[in-house]
Order: sequence, then structure tokens, then C-alpha cells
Amino acid sequence: MREKPKRQIRIWAMFCHLSALLAWMLLFFLVFLGIPLYLPLNIFLPLIIWRFNKAKSSWVDFQGKESLNFQISLTLYILIIILISLLMLLTICGIAVTTNSTGQEIKTLLDTLLFVWFGITSIMILLQLFLVSFASFKAYKGEHYRYPWTVRFLR
Repeated sequence: MREKPKRQIRIWAMFCHLSALLAWMLLFFLVFLGIPLYLPLNIFLPLIIWRFNKAKSSWVDFQGKESLNFQISLTLYILIIILISLLMLLTICGIAVTTNSTGQEIKTLLDTLLFVWFGITSIMILLQLFLVSFASFKAYKGEHYRYPWTVRFLR
């Protein structure tokens, strides 16, 4: 059986995960205040914690890489959703212009696109909240956990 890492090491491993949630909350707060910040803080904060503490323990190194891989994957998924949404928006506007659609038809299509986009975004936020909390709990307990749907950029 593997030996459980020391408490301080487990706390740093837990912070590798929780710092991403803190970064998302900070981003939403800044956008809510009207400050358009487009930095991927959800990647920068875990990266900083991981870089400064990975030499202390292989446990922090493993958990930091896992957190970073998940946050990079999640950021890429969000960018893909944004790109698909923009392409759909351009397609809807192009079809509306070429077919002389009424304002009500365009409004219905845009409302549907917004509803679907909001639903997907809400699911991703809730899923991240659950997965990051679960991973940080497991890291603190000294148990291995791998995020699902994650591309392993860092090995």
C-alpha cells in the first residue's frame, strides 16, 4: 500500500485544484464589475502553485499536472463552444439576410441559440464545480483521482 503524503503536501496538492475555482470566481466577479478580463486565470493560478511546489513532492507534481490538464482541456472546450456559437450566429444572420426573414423568425432562432449556449455553459460550470471539489477532496485525503474527459498535455 502507498504511504499517504504529509499533511502540508496534501494541502498544496488540494490548492492546485481549488485555485482554479478561485480563478473562475475572480473572473466572473471582474466581468460582473464590468472589467473585461480575458486571461485564462484558471490555468495561471494552478500553474503558479504547481511550479513553486512540484519539487517538494511527487504528490504535488501529480496533482498539479492533473489540475492543469483539466483546466487546459476545459478552456479548449469553452473556446470550441464559443467558435461553434459564433459560426451558428453568422449562419443565422446570413440566412436571415438572404431569405428576407422577418424579425420574429430571427429573434426565435437567436433566442434558441442563446438558450442552448446558456444551458451548455451552465452544465460545464456545474460539472467543473463538482469535479474540482471532488478532486481537491481526494488530493487532501491522499487518494489518486484522474479527471474525466481530460487531454493529458502534461505527463
